[in-house]
Amino acid sequence: MKITATLVLMAAIIGLGIYGCGYTASTTPGGGYNPTPNPTPNPVPTITTMSPKSATAGGAAFTLTINGTNFVAGSMVNFGGAARTTTFVSATQLTAAIPPAAIALAGYGEVTVTNPAPGGGTADRLWFTIIGGTNPVPTINSLDPSEAPVGGQAFTLTVYGLNFVASSVVRWNGSDRPTTLVISWCCGPLLTAQIPASDIVAPGTAEVTVFNPAPGGGSSNPSTFIIAKAALHPQSVAVDPTGKFAYVANTRWPGAFAGYVSMYTINPTTGALASIGPPVATYDEGARSVTVDPFGKFAYVANWGEGDTAGSVSAYTIDATTGALRSTGTIDAPCAPPPSPGSCAPWSVVVDPSGKFAYVANEGGFAPTSVSMYTIKATSGALTFIGTIAAGGRAISVAVDPKGKFAYVTTKSDPPGLAGNVSMYTINAATGALTSLGTMPAGTDPLSVAVDPKGKFLYVTNSGSNEVSMYAIDTTTGTLTSIGTTTGGGGPIAIHPSGKFAYVSNSAGSVSIYTIDAATGTLTSIGTTGAAGSSIAIHPSGEFAYVTNPGSNDVSMYSIDTATGAWTLIGTIGT
Repeated sequence: MKITATLVLMAAIIGLGIYGCGYTASTTPGGGYNPTPNPTPNPVPTITTMSPKSATAGGAAFTLTINGTNFVAGSMVNFGGAARTTTFVSATQLTAAIPPAAIALAGYGEVTVTNPAPGGGTADRLWFTIIGGTNPVPTINSLDPSEAPVGGQAFTLTVYGLNFVASSVVRWNGSDRPTTLVISWCCGPLLTAQIPASDIVAPGTAEVTVFNPAPGGGSSNPSTFIIAKAALHPQSVAVDPTGKFAYVANTRWPGAFAGYVSMYTINPTTGALASIGPPVATYDEGARSVTVDPFGKFAYVANWGEGDTAGSVSAYTIDATTGALRSTGTIDAPCAPPPSPGSCAPWSVVVDPSGKFAYVANEGGFAPTSVSMYTIKATSGALTFIGTIAAGGRAISVAVDPKGKFAYVTTKSDPPGLAGNVSMYTINAATGALTSLGTMPAGTDPLSVAVDPKGKFLYVTNSGSNEVSMYAIDTTTGTLTSIGTTTGGGGPIAIHPSGKFAYVSNSAGSVSIYTIDAATGTLTSIGTTGAAGSSIAIHPSGEFAYVTNPGSNDVSMYSIDTATGAWTLIGTIGT
């Protein structure tokens, strides 16, 4: 009994050691009990400031003081690509000995702090300026963009590399171009250069170099820039309200300015498209959606960013005589961090009927994502961001009713493959701000949304369940009431200007035609027509239809029988 009690007591003590005090037991060769504490992971450090921030090239050794958070006894300062002798002062301060060799040449030194394992990590970098003295020889690592379309617009070239200084100059085939040194938080010193349209009028290549002047300095390694005809994959088509012009948003992968807009005139008799000229760049990747304002003055493109950028909206003015677009710049997606709704990767853009406001469905970021809201400057078409509002899931497509009172957004589930919904909003006529009315269930993976011309009915295509959800709109409150579903189409949708027909791309590779009951809004399938594509636009006259074909890099043109809704192919035109 005494032996048993002793064993029980020892077990209890060991149990307290293991579970009560944070110790682990190990067996030593001598058979003894060796309690060792569980190691506490080191935190990730942050840098807030450093002193000094600069030094003269060729100067003497000095002590660099780093202020921040989460420093530990093993923290190491890295300066100019090498670990430096570091002294731990406190959890918020370190000092490092910087030798003369680290500041021998003019330029910039990267400063980071690394905490060792377990845990640990490296802080975001700061950049130390080394002034005067001898300039280093620059090195080019990459160009962005690395190619451009023949006959394209002037653009800004970004050069990434090493040893850039304030006096560095980008050279295009040996000729200097206006150059600016930029200290980027992500990438350190980089150069931007203004490349005129005259540099890309003919196909071929250009040699890009960077030159640093004396003392020291010299020319970098050459990097090749490609000037070629773009292979464009059309994603979206829009027709201006006068019916004179059509615009197609295209993506290109891989390639420079991965977004482009093709421009066309429309023959008023035949509906045939004719190219206005070379496509214009969106100056971002992944052009997904194009729209024209109700007065035909401005065009906007939603660029989702292809996962490389946060995405943006590109703005253009429209020449009322020729239809040509002139870029007026881009506005970056706000990309708010969590717990805010995701606001990256613009996927769809629409302008309200007054032409005062624009709304963008943001597909990217942490779900639920959001709708970005913008005001439009009447004279220039410039967008001013006024905020975001959460959507009911991952926002894909946005539409506004014909009176500009309500907005509707289709949202997918996250992960996809489940039922989605339609987010409903009222529009403040004075400010353009949206106010949520809640959500209505839709089918699996809702894709495209459209409102009939009278604002009485709303239709949502569900790509996962290959069906169309139908809703009645309360014209006073904007809320939706389900009026059922119909099968046969889960792709992009377009409504005929007469309100008599709806057209939906289907999985069979054609376009499903539906009649719309003027009283109830229900759709009735009457067959198929044309070929499926990534976007459908109907001419304001109701006599022509246009479908984008990403696989064949062209746009199909159709005439419409306004009595039956059927299409007849006119032909195709490349993008």
